[in-house]
Amino acid sequence: MQPINPLRVLVACEFSGTVRNAFLAAGHDAWSCDILPSEDGSNRHIRGDATTILDDGWDLLMVAHPPCTRLCNSGVRWLTKAPPGKTVPQMWAELDEGAALFSAFWNAPIDRICIENPVMHKHAKERITNYEPFAQSVQPWQFGHGEVKRTCFWLKNLPPLTPTDVVEGREQRIARLSPGADRWRERSRFYPGIAAAMADQWGGLQPFNRLAEAA
Repeated sequence: MQPINPLRVLVACEFSGTVRNAFLAAGHDAWSCDILPSEDGSNRHIRGDATTILDDGWDLLMVAHPPCTRLCNSGVRWLTKAPPGKTVPQMWAELDEGAALFSAFWNAPIDRICIENPVMHKHAKERITNYEPFAQSVQPWQFGHGEVKRTCFWLKNLPPLTPTDVVEGREQRIARLSPGADRWRERSRFYPGIAAAMADQWGGLQPFNRLAEAA
């Protein structure tokens, strides 16, 4: 069944199409955008910088996996002792870039926004414009996947997701991935069960401009 009020949805920082396809399947006008090509070859993918299209009339912005290495707690140690091949000034410059990207998404001219990210350290929070604490953290096992991977959502005008399918199993598959060239790709892959919950629970919300018209 098609939604009564289909939304224009931008899924930024996604090349897999997982979240985009969940909203498409629910009848919404959904597009993914990433600097990488679409993994599934979809013509519903915009290859490029998502920050350049934020004012194109979207109803909902979902940032599926922004570059977070320098923002998250697990990476704060590199700000005082850089990894091999890097310098401490480079680490701080990359932190500034990551915070600027998060700020661009968080302050986008879009009424409903969700940004996925791990827990941030204090230096990242200080650099984000209009920073607010994350609204919710979820686990894959709450949405049909027997795995552990805490994911935080920063939400603007969106309700927290309600778990849809709590299952057994607490496998730490992502943490145990072997080192390799494609490890980052697997770590950034979104869980279909969470994507389906987003499309179902957020896809039924009225766009703000239509709510104003109805009033």
